[in-house]
Amino acid sequence: MTLFFTEMWERFSYYGMRALLILFMTAAITEGGLGFDDKTSGAIYGLYTMGVYLLALPGGWLADRLFGLKKSVWYGGIIIAMGHFTMALPGIFSSGDYASKTALSTLDTTSFFLGLILIVFGTGLLKPNISSIVGQLYPEGSSKRDAGFSIFYMGINLGALIAPIACSTLAEYDWHLGFGLAGFGMVLGLIQYKLTGSSLEGYGDAPIVSDDFEQAKQNKLKSAVTWIGIVLVGLIGIMFTGIVPIDVVAIAGASGTIIALVAFAYLGYVILFGGLDKSDRNKVGVIAILFLFSAMFWSGFEQAGSTLNLFAERFTDRSVLGFEIPTGYFQSINSMFIIIFAPIFGGLWVWLGRRNLEPSSPMKFTLGLFMLGMGFLVMYFAAKIAASGELAAPTWLIFTYMLHTFGELALSPVGLSLVTKLAPKGYGGQMMGIWFLSVSLGNLFAGLIAGEASGGTEEALAQMPDQYMLIVYTVIGSAALLFILRPMIRKMMGNVH
Repeated sequence: MTLFFTEMWERFSYYGMRALLILFMTAAITEGGLGFDDKTSGAIYGLYTMGVYLLALPGGWLADRLFGLKKSVWYGGIIIAMGHFTMALPGIFSSGDYASKTALSTLDTTSFFLGLILIVFGTGLLKPNISSIVGQLYPEGSSKRDAGFSIFYMGINLGALIAPIACSTLAEYDWHLGFGLAGFGMVLGLIQYKLTGSSLEGYGDAPIVSDDFEQAKQNKLKSAVTWIGIVLVGLIGIMFTGIVPIDVVAIAGASGTIIALVAFAYLGYVILFGGLDKSDRNKVGVIAILFLFSAMFWSGFEQAGSTLNLFAERFTDRSVLGFEIPTGYFQSINSMFIIIFAPIFGGLWVWLGRRNLEPSSPMKFTLGLFMLGMGFLVMYFAAKIAASGELAAPTWLIFTYMLHTFGELALSPVGLSLVTKLAPKGYGGQMMGIWFLSVSLGNLFAGLIAGEASGGTEEALAQMPDQYMLIVYTVIGSAALLFILRPMIRKMMGNVH
């Protein structure tokens, strides 16, 4: 219960702010936004969502070696709340009369970017470690573990369902009230985490130092972490001074290349020099193949918060009975469908398994990509309506989100499970890190695509249907390629089914 509600409120804060993020960046200054163009906004969105997953790797490593899981969750939650309240600062100090504003103040931009950086660091500390504590609650091989994670996953989706509605409603009055409510949600999570924390006695504690040698190692690690922190603060300070010009679009493009190179260099090193037998080398090879298809899937799926969010804002008829639905409400649809369909999908796999008809993991990956592509095919027709000068009905977006949710349920839990099965002994955590790198890379590309397919100008609007069709060709083509490679991948998987 402690972890369920902590994670629910953390996801409330994350998805509440995410629903507003790209809308706030692209909104005109006179409307209280930042007035950024679509390319810049998409790149910032991509870098932010990439960072959330990327920092889960050092966050988990620090918890294992220094802070312990419980303290990492606590510290991470505090940093997240600070980030949200930092983003809310300009709203506290301004009169709210945005119509008279013609330029951004230093406080607007500094508090916005500083808030994003704090949320990235805080989430990196909290997100991987709270899941690890859930895993510790049950003995190895216990059937209760899967049930526990299912309940925990429901907490995630409950927070993600409520947050966009609550935060978007307040943001209608002032963007910064929406950001502030996201922070308040995290504070509620922290309060109940402390009040009910006694239930976690004996789980997620800091590593025990048994002798002087271990103490010396830990002191050295603390010193190294402190110096890295000082350097990071210095670099962030330089960034805010404007001494070094920053091109976020170029940084986002370079980041994608670096992540892909690091992932494949590491996987190549493990295959060639990891001391593995042929069977394990093949399994790591499967992880490398699935890395590409996973990144492809998330680069499409994560456009929910960027490209599709902007489509809802600009080109969707949101009026119902004389009331205009806030754009952010659409961000709750995915979580609603997950809550409805997750038990159905779980039951379907079991039912098919009893009849020896359950699809293999690569086939489920293929189905996930196919559903994603079909969702964007729906958006192609919606974009044709928008390009003709009419507003599209909200049912186009709802149907797209439903198909994307089917894709997520076919691919995401299967990917996590498969990586744990394929990882060679002693490489479990590192291979899971590679999986999260693929999610991180997909999030980055989703932001970059948003800058191209958002229809922000007349020319871009005319090209928008073709942009969506290009996404359809790419994703469906990837699904077809994976279907062709399926027999080879299954053979490489060996005894893993």
